[in-house]
Amino acid sequence: MTLVAERPSAPTRAERRQARRRPASWQGPYVRYDIVKEFVIALVVVTMLTVALAAVLSSPDDRALTVSNWAQADPVDFATTAISELDGSSGTAQYGPPYTHVPGAGQKIGPIGLQSFAGVRTPVDTANDFVLSPLHTVAGYQPALTAALTQYQSASADQQGKWTSAYEDAVKKATFGPTGLVVPPGGYGPVGTLISAETTMARTGALDGYLLSSKQFYGTDYTKPLLFLADGSYLAAKAQSEHLHGNQWGMMNETGRYPGQAWLWLYTMWYQIPPFSTSGNADALIWGIMLVLTLALICVPFIPGLRSLPRRLGVYRLIWREHYRRVEAR
Repeated sequence: MTLVAERPSAPTRAERRQARRRPASWQGPYVRYDIVKEFVIALVVVTMLTVALAAVLSSPDDRALTVSNWAQADPVDFATTAISELDGSSGTAQYGPPYTHVPGAGQKIGPIGLQSFAGVRTPVDTANDFVLSPLHTVAGYQPALTAALTQYQSASADQQGKWTSAYEDAVKKATFGPTGLVVPPGGYGPVGTLISAETTMARTGALDGYLLSSKQFYGTDYTKPLLFLADGSYLAAKAQSEHLHGNQWGMMNETGRYPGQAWLWLYTMWYQIPPFSTSGNADALIWGIMLVLTLALICVPFIPGLRSLPRRLGVYRLIWREHYRRVEAR
């Protein structure tokens, strides 16, 4: 019997494709590496650095500002802000969406009003939410306040405007004494009683409790007290002293100029240069710029020429220089 060796058949296309996908075995040298040891060393070093830096550069734990702090520190500024909330001339009342229905209000990019897209999602009626409704909760114990509320709310809008306008002029000369807020006499009707009672309520902390009360299970909605604080000058002055204003790179800072969110430098940088530093639409314009830059970063792998820069610059050869030195020495 004669044995004839069978000629192997040529590999099929599927076998050739699988062979190309199969990773080639490593032919270079091997180096002993203890990954557990490296992990433990790295963990210890990072832990020690974290503890040391936290002791030296830890974030300050400042107490939260409250409406009560504000009314005690500057009752005249509080009263001035309260009357602006009552007559609808405050920053919050004129802000527009998402708080109030003010046609044309809000920042824009060209003709596009960004704030108006979602509409009013958190409605705020400054007169009722910040002044009248809180006062109704304590009016039952104060007959004079009850009468003042009734007189004010039953008056016409024109009459209410005359009272609030007269009080706005008078409160600029107000002082605060042992008996409370002292405002020069004027034709402001019941408004003086309302704002005086509001100031007393705020100084006791009762107004904070009212503004923080909500129908939510967790009482963590600080929107209303923050808006009220932002309408006065007390919060702005405090932010200025702590280097938190936009022109102080405040978005990146912790209070007291402590190092904060350094990764936000690209965002806050735009607020320091014209025309953004003087524009009323700075937030919207910078948001648009950052959107474009972010999209450009996402698209880098798909842009011919730009995506090849890492290979052409050869930075990777510096990082893996020992490997390339050995390979090129063969």
